[in-house]
Amino acid sequence: MTDPTVNETTKSGGGGSDASRIGEVKQWLTQEFFQAGKEVPDFEYTPRSVAYLHNLATLSQAQTQASKILASDFRLKASEYRAQAARIGEILESVGLAQEGLASNVVSSAQVLANVANLLNIRDTELSSFLVAMGDISLRKTGVEEKRAKAQKESNVLLDYTRKAISRLTYLKRTLAQLEDDAGQCEAHIEHWKNNLALMLGKEKQYNQETVRFKDTLNRVGYTPDISHGVLVGLAEERKELEKKTKPVLDTLRSYQDLPPDKALAALAIEDKKRQYAAAEKYFEDVLHTALSTSK
Repeated sequence: MTDPTVNETTKSGGGGSDASRIGEVKQWLTQEFFQAGKEVPDFEYTPRSVAYLHNLATLSQAQTQASKILASDFRLKASEYRAQAARIGEILESVGLAQEGLASNVVSSAQVLANVANLLNIRDTELSSFLVAMGDISLRKTGVEEKRAKAQKESNVLLDYTRKAISRLTYLKRTLAQLEDDAGQCEAHIEHWKNNLALMLGKEKQYNQETVRFKDTLNRVGYTPDISHGVLVGLAEERKELEKKTKPVLDTLRSYQDLPPDKALAALAIEDKKRQYAAAEKYFEDVLHTALSTSK
């Protein structure tokens, strides 16, 4: 990834002419590759590459200079620390506490004390410094224990969730297996229903055709929705009444069949009965038309 500082410097364009930039870039590349024990590879010096390398060289030289300053400061501090150590050594030697004159167990104890001080990151070996460092460690320990308890609690919750998830997964697997077993039977039922559906569709088409045919027949005979069951029942009762009225006339006509063969009287009687029968039929038709008109 390109250093954002390099990109920012590249956008600014740097300073100096192109020739001076190329010279500075060549000098920097030669110096860097020489320190690495390699030769500078051949490449084309385009304006873009020259600008990028010039910015990179500027940053590298600035960082090198900063590193030199820090190294010089560290060397100065090291010399000061050595001088202080020599001075402290002289003081210890003057009071008879030189390291050469101490017992080995004392030296070992002092070394352990120094290691503990370095481990606790304290600047001296005073008791107060050790107590403060131990208190800080105790506080850190308490914080770590609290975090550990919290993590343990969260771990238990996650473990419970995991167990429930595993249980649900097992249940879903059993359900899936049951559904797969029932799939065959369901497919057989579906096939049966498809066959029945095809049959029902055929029956529906047939019934629709018959319904159309019946409607045509009803229209042809003059049926209207106003002719209900009650109207037909009433007409049937009227017919029965007319049959009761015409029955004596028919019986009288039949009795004339037993008369003596007097043609003139028989003819008169027959004509009279015919007129009565025609009048009864006309009355029946009038009643029927009146009932139909009333229902409409």
